[in-house]
Amino acid sequence: MAQHTARHRIGILGAGNIFGRYVEGLRTFPELDVIRVADVDTARAERAAAEYAIPAWGGPDELLADDAVEIVINITPPAFHAKTVIAALEAGKHVYVEKPLAATVEEAREVLDAAERSGKLLGSAPDTFLGSAVQTARHAIDTGLIGEPVGATAFVRSSRSETWHPDPRAFYGPGGGPVLDMGPYYLAALVNCLGPVRQVSAATRVGAKTRKVTSPERVVDEITVEVPTHASAVLTFASGAIGTTLMSFDVWDTELPRMEIYGTEGTLSLPNPNGFDGDVRVKRHHDDEWEVLTPVTALFGAVNTPEQHRRGLGVHDLAGALHGGPHRADARFAFHTLEVLTAFETAQRENRVVAIESNCERPQPRTAH
Repeated sequence: MAQHTARHRIGILGAGNIFGRYVEGLRTFPELDVIRVADVDTARAERAAAEYAIPAWGGPDELLADDAVEIVINITPPAFHAKTVIAALEAGKHVYVEKPLAATVEEAREVLDAAERSGKLLGSAPDTFLGSAVQTARHAIDTGLIGEPVGATAFVRSSRSETWHPDPRAFYGPGGGPVLDMGPYYLAALVNCLGPVRQVSAATRVGAKTRKVTSPERVVDEITVEVPTHASAVLTFASGAIGTTLMSFDVWDTELPRMEIYGTEGTLSLPNPNGFDGDVRVKRHHDDEWEVLTPVTALFGAVNTPEQHRRGLGVHDLAGALHGGPHRADARFAFHTLEVLTAFETAQRENRVVAIESNCERPQPRTAH
């Protein structure tokens, strides 16, 4: 991967479950230097700083007041994204925020306005579409390997968060649920490959209304579900392609693929878009067998190892944009995916096809080998 020569000093806001994944991923880029961690629970921030040898720690206000911090990575719960992103932008920081960009479209618009006023860069997860898997699929489509894209399927199954996360309430509260928790990975991959979405029709419901938490280090024994946990939708892309999606925390066992894209001359099969890498397979109409495509970019981490859980490629993307490079995982792209995903519930509630107002460019592909 190309490296930037200038060093960028980073503060991470939030020391929760994915904090370590970010630190480990960022340390693969020598020019990205994590110098501070902050959390509303300062004791947790102190423990995180000690575990990862980060020199400074404290509360959110201390992070925002630290002139040495140039980029803030915001990994707070979704319900707090808008408030904390705006505060960081107003403090003069560039910001990269975990998905979703905000808990609602209305809050996301406020975030975009704040970014424009500040003149700072705002990036947002998911960034997994920058990995070798989706980039390889994008290259296959752009070079005509499967002909003209006609349709796609995307199937989100339960991450079973209540079995491994100590406090999975955010997964079942505002800004969560399968559509806003896992859906962004799938939709970002689809928009990167097929372009923006024009309209959405959908049906949603709640499965089990309460969930038992069985993770060994749990802090709650049971949670109440506040958002739909099972959703089916049809997406019509501006290109004319049609996507069929199932996003559910009630599907624990299935033989469905993760994602497939169908063209006039063949089919692409993609791995879990929650990871950066994995086999992309193609089968053209005249082929007898599936073929695994050679990745067009370097792997971010070795497949089927703990490296697959690392995060940070989107932060590297933002840092490159500070030097004039393309900003692929930018806020406009994230806003479009958020508007599409929140349209699922609007379509259900109002029993109509929802027209998507926002638009975005397909992000520039990453440089191939």
